[in-house]
Amino acid sequence: MEERDFFKNPFNRGEIVDLLQGNPASVMFNFRSPSFKKLGLKPESQGNGELIDLMLNEPRLVRRPVVKIADTVYFGADRSVLEGLIDQMKQP
Repeated sequence: MEERDFFKNPFNRGEIVDLLQGNPASVMFNFRSPSFKKLGLKPESQGNGELIDLMLNEPRLVRRPVVKIADTVYFGADRSVLEGLIDQMKQP
């Protein structure tokens, strides 16, 4: 298991695109963040490129935690989901 503090070591564009796995950037974006609210932007008015740019400039806009298990990425998973995933990994 690898841990990364993306406030100290931010994602680059390629990493974000890889994590998204073809999904829209909105699945990774934290629209509830105070940092987003300060911008005064409307969520529906932002395209994938703009959302990625915003996350690159402000890591607080990434939905946390970001957990990658095998080929699946989870954004903003709650504790019970993460515990279930960990339990699944422990099973032979």
